Formats: sequence, C-alpha cells, structure tokens
Amino acid sequence: MKFVDEAKIEVQGGKGGNGAASFRREKFIPKGGPDGGDGGRGGSVYAVADRNINTLVDYRYTRKFFAPNGENGRGADCYGAGGDDIVLCMPVGTLVRDTDTGEVIADLNVHGARQLLAAGGKGGLGNLHFKSSINRAPKQATPGEPGQYRSLELELQVLADVGLLGMPNAGKSTFITAVSNARPKIADYPFTTLHPHLGVVRVGPEQSFVLADVPGLIEGAAEGAGLGHLFLRHLSRTKILLHMIDAAPFNEETDPVQEAKALVLELEKYDPALAAKPRWIVLNKIDLVEEADRDALIERYRSELAANGEPIFVISAATRQGCEELVKALAQRIDDDRREEVAFADDTRFDSPRCFISLSMARATISRGASDKRGSYFCMNSSPAKLRNTPP
Repeated sequence: MKFVDEAKIEVQGGKGGNGAASFRREKFIPKGGPDGGDGGRGGSVYAVADRNINTLVDYRYTRKFFAPNGENGRGADCYGAGGDDIVLCMPVGTLVRDTDTGEVIADLNVHGARQLLAAGGKGGLGNLHFKSSINRAPKQATPGEPGQYRSLELELQVLADVGLLGMPNAGKSTFITAVSNARPKIADYPFTTLHPHLGVVRVGPEQSFVLADVPGLIEGAAEGAGLGHLFLRHLSRTKILLHMIDAAPFNEETDPVQEAKALVLELEKYDPALAAKPRWIVLNKIDLVEEADRDALIERYRSELAANGEPIFVISAATRQGCEELVKALAQRIDDDRREEVAFADDTRFDSPRCFISLSMARATISRGASDKRGSYFCMNSSPAKLRNTPP
C-alpha cells in the first residue's frame, strides 16, 4: 500500500430539518391546537483513531465528506429523523488541523480516540413550541440550522519511542533490520528509504520499544535538497534521537563530523524543539575502521559532537557488533521515562473529579515523605471559588 502522510479534506455537517407548522384536525375536535413536530438534527462528522490503518491514502483521492441532512418535522407531533453520522477512520498519530485558522482540532494519538470534526445543525422547532396563553394557534415554525463546514489538513506523525537520524547510507535501515523484524529496502545508493519504517525492538518478555527509520537528511534540506523536511515530522513524538554516523565513508574527502554538524543545523531550522530532544551519537560501520585508529576516531567525535555529555555508542549494524549494548541502554532509558510519566497514575485519591493536584506538587510531597508521611491534596469545597488543604 502506498504510504501517504498528508492529505486535505473538506467536511460538513448535515443541515437540520425544518420545524412543521401544523394543527390537529380530527372528527369532533374542531380546534385541536398546534401539533407541528421538530426537525431532525443533521449528521455530524467524526474522526476515530484506528491502529489497523497506517496511511492516509484513503483521503488522497476522496476529499469531501458531507453528512446527510435531518428530515423535516410533520404534523401529528411527528419529529423528523436525524441524519446519520459519518465516522472517518484514521491512523493513530494523525493531527487534524483547520486550514483557515491553523488550529489543531484533534490529535489522535491513542487507539479509539474520537473527535468531532464538523457538527450537524440543530433541527428547527415546530409550532407546538410557540403555543402560549395568548396565542393558542401559532403559525410560526423555525428552519433548521446549517451544518458546520471545515477545510482540514491531515498530517500523520508516527508514534515511536526512538527515531533514527542521519545522512543517506549511514546504515539506519541496516540497524533497524538488525534489531527488529522490520525489513526496509537496503542498497548501496542514497535515498534507498523513501518513507518511514517502524520496527518493534523486543529486549525481554515484557520489555520493548518502537524504533522509527526515516529517509536520510542532507545539508540544504531546508531549501529543498534531497527529500527536504518531508519526513522529519515523524520524529516529533519520539523520546530519543539516534544520530547515526558513517564512521568509514566511501568517499575519503567526506568529513563525517562536518556532516553531523550540518545535520544538527538543519534540525534547528526545521524545529528547535526537535533539535533539543536527547540525541545519542552512534558511530556505525566501525568494523571498516582499523583497530589502531578507532580510539583516536572515537575521541575526536566525543570532543566535537558530544561536548555536553551526550552518550556515544560504537556499533556495526552489519555484523551486529555493539547493537545489543545500545538496545539495552535505550530500553532502560525509555523504561525510566515511562515510570516517571505514570508515577502517580495508581494513586486513587486523584481519580475523583473533585480533586486536583499538580505534578510538581506531587513530586514535592513524595520527596518529603520520609519526614512528613501525611502528604496533602487539594479538594473542592462546597463553594467552587474556595480551595482548602485537607489531609488524607
């Protein structure tokens, strides 16, 4: 299936049905009064995250999704039927953005997440609602409201824990093949990888993480060189970036250190937040470097690229040398991050919607737990404007 990570669509909710102006007419009941029913609501358009879908190709060729209108109300107090909703299944990790305002409407980062894209219009009111003590035979009814219209941009950002970053032919695809079941195309020419690949790296029976391989980035990508920044968005959700460097380039005139610095500059041009993510240096193809020259080479990379203490790993993806140590270090770091994120998820005191606590306050409470085991939490008082500090 063709990989598509961008699409533009138009969505519109259905129009609400009109209310009816009708009067009850039966034998022996000459003045039965108003009995006009309301119009049905228009259908709405929803987006749902589905983990069984991995591309936006369905929205590349079908771009308009208009929900059906609601039916009009009728006499005898008959209400119009509502329009059916439209549910658009999208890959997990899809960002939905309004084309006109740039507002992010939905971030479908969890399987089953559901978000309203375009609301259907409300149905009109029948004349039954306008009867009063002074107007016993109202003839007015309201029309249904139009449905909401939006022009949307869909952007897929794959969900991965670790992202591979590097120049073309640095060995990224070889590495993901060595440590996972992913099987991207591998060849000895640049830009063999044309779209992202995901691989699940299993370290133990219940320990694994997701690795993302994206096409190589070259100097000048900000101006459109190579594949440009087309696929860097897929690294925005990662926790760690693996900067893969070819330690033994085929062209002897190539300086991998300068290429690595240029790649970091391209990252900063694209997104400073992405460039600020933890970045580990990985020297690949070390088996092609003479053993006598390895220590000096590693020291040079350490001094010029890891001045801030970034970890440096020396591997050979082709021979699997050093891959196991790198994978274990990644798994340990990711597990530590996950434990930190869910450190307070099991505390039942904070499950109630009446209780609120900030993460920094919770950490401060736990850190002083040895001296003060009572802790504290904030609970809503009978007055919403007041907060009180109540011991558990």
